[in-house]
Amino acid sequence: MLPTALIGSSQVAGSPREDRAGKYLIFRLGSEEFGARVLKVREIMGIQEVTPVPHTPVFVKGVINLRGRAASSAISPMEGGNSLPVREERRASDAASVRIETAKLDHLMNMVGEMVIAPTLISHNSHLAAIKDSRLVGDLTQLTRITADVQRITTSMRMAPIGLQFQKTARLVRKEGKQIVLVTSGEDTELDKTIAEQFSDPLLHMVRNSIDHGIETPEQRGATGKDPTARIRLAAYHRSGQIVIEIADDGRGLDREKILTKAVERGLVKTGSQLSDNEIFLLIFEAGFSTAEKITDISGRGVGMDVVRKHVQKMRGRIDIESEAGRGTTFFIKLPLTLAIIEGLVVAVGENRYILPIFSVTEMFRPEPSVLSTVQGKGEKAIVRGRLLPVVRLYARFGLEPRSRALVEGMLVVVECEERPFCLFVDDLVGKQEVVIKSLGETFKDVRGLAGCAILGDGRVGLILDIDGIAQGRS
Repeated sequence: MLPTALIGSSQVAGSPREDRAGKYLIFRLGSEEFGARVLKVREIMGIQEVTPVPHTPVFVKGVINLRGRAASSAISPMEGGNSLPVREERRASDAASVRIETAKLDHLMNMVGEMVIAPTLISHNSHLAAIKDSRLVGDLTQLTRITADVQRITTSMRMAPIGLQFQKTARLVRKEGKQIVLVTSGEDTELDKTIAEQFSDPLLHMVRNSIDHGIETPEQRGATGKDPTARIRLAAYHRSGQIVIEIADDGRGLDREKILTKAVERGLVKTGSQLSDNEIFLLIFEAGFSTAEKITDISGRGVGMDVVRKHVQKMRGRIDIESEAGRGTTFFIKLPLTLAIIEGLVVAVGENRYILPIFSVTEMFRPEPSVLSTVQGKGEKAIVRGRLLPVVRLYARFGLEPRSRALVEGMLVVVECEERPFCLFVDDLVGKQEVVIKSLGETFKDVRGLAGCAILGDGRVGLILDIDGIAQGRS
């Protein structure tokens, strides 16, 4: 509908058919003023060029471009119509669905990724930059917006709720001799279907660990003043572009000394090593590590937790642990929403571009000489917030020629991995960008320190760094 003028909005009392007050948009058609319920107004746009359509009702003038789709444009009574029909939108009783192979969705995601990059390539064209045409700039902006919408919808097609994975753990809580209630929240939280399926086994292992190691028997709980019925809580929620899954129990908590003693016996740590609580807790993810007194159907065989870590690392996730003796343990598993797209920090080393997964980056800074030092036999170090962290020169790791070899002339990026945090020395920071991950193929599959590649906004190929691989390969 093409109003002559937009007057404003107002709140009026409801009609006899609706006793609630509502907000109305007031507009003028010719010399008359009309009101439309705000809930029925989708968008207010400027004057659009109308394309006439032949053989249409007298109250339809033509079609206009409405965010990339054609929408009919009605004319006002002053332009020839006596009345405007009211059309009710009919909603389907049930939503139709179509089964699509995951491989086809993956291919669609790759093609959409290429399409998203195309407008950026066009806007960076040097010949186009010389053209000062506001209409062209507006068209490119609309193209970018449309491709972003297509990417968002394509990504949502791969999403599935995590509630189904939570349901699979229900039968594990029926362990004989222990009274356990399973509490879940966030079952509707969505993540990539591939991640949801790959996370099924790690989740079962984590619940098994809570049942056998964390939860006491009803008699033991009663002796310590606890409710004989234990609780295991599974929760899922979104935070900072990731999905966080909590596995918590109100059991005995992790025994710091018992874990450390077992680790010393197995040669995982040296006697007298000074480790933080979190570093000791993470030892339970070592292969073959178990503190169970006997082997059962649930655990004690030394398998399970190392499988969890491998699966989570494969999905570009990480695990954090909080535990208090006598109060229980909470595992925080942080996973990306999708494996197809990654938000990365683009850095420069010489003429090359590399992409750091943003979830691995803690901070970045240009170092002062006072925070740098060299420890004999342990290489270069940097003091970051009171911690002495090793420095890895990325150009030396990959045999490149940097712009400068002086640390004070480059940037240090603090990254975290399973091994321990460290500083990565690069020439400069280019920016942050969301990229579609592409495989390097069979030729480069064994190159340590690389997780894949992506096409950057300027058309160049950027290599995606595998932080754990770089940490394991540092001297």
